[in-house]
Amino acid sequence: MRPATTARTAAARLAACALTAACLTTFLGLYDAPAARADPSPSVSPEPPPVPVDPHAEVLELEKGAQLAPPVVVDILSVSGDLSGDSGREESKEDIKLTLQSEVLFAKDSAELSGPAGARIAEVAKEIRENSPRKVTIRGFTDNLGTYDHGKTLSTERAEAVHELLAAQLGSSGITYDVAGKSEDDPVADNSTEEGRKKNRRVEISFGRRAEG
Repeated sequence: MRPATTARTAAARLAACALTAACLTTFLGLYDAPAARADPSPSVSPEPPPVPVDPHAEVLELEKGAQLAPPVVVDILSVSGDLSGDSGREESKEDIKLTLQSEVLFAKDSAELSGPAGARIAEVAKEIRENSPRKVTIRGFTDNLGTYDHGKTLSTERAEAVHELLAAQLGSSGITYDVAGKSEDDPVADNSTEEGRKKNRRVEISFGRRAEG
């Protein structure tokens, strides 16, 4: 064998040994390294911010110079309704809101209370009496059929009719009433269907609930 060939063969063998040693070292280093772990996800997700409210929206009916209080998140305890969909209730820790569909209280396009309306409002009066609130808020709403002004007039007259009967049933209880008609504002359902429009034609009665304990 020639000297040059022998030298090249020896060099190749040394290079192979060095490469094998490097690979073995890397493997052992990876074996001994601690397993990578993802940071544990927080047990409680951060509370989402309140829904933004436009302080200049006309529906708020703020007086000139008035400002909105800081937004708060209200804990809703329950939302329920009867099987017919004619009434519903929404409760939080501080308030109760009762909703009566207009068809239960009034004839079509009328603000005159129907016969069955008296029994429904008597039930509302009983619950208000049990909670002894200082203030009762009554809001009338319509669908978007017809003009806005007609809806404003009709919803206001309906809210006033409920207020008058409710106040008569509660008597001199010292309650302050806040009554207004909102026309087609603040719909709770899609006005493009009759089912949705029926839900939007309503009267809402809100009051504070008695503190427990």
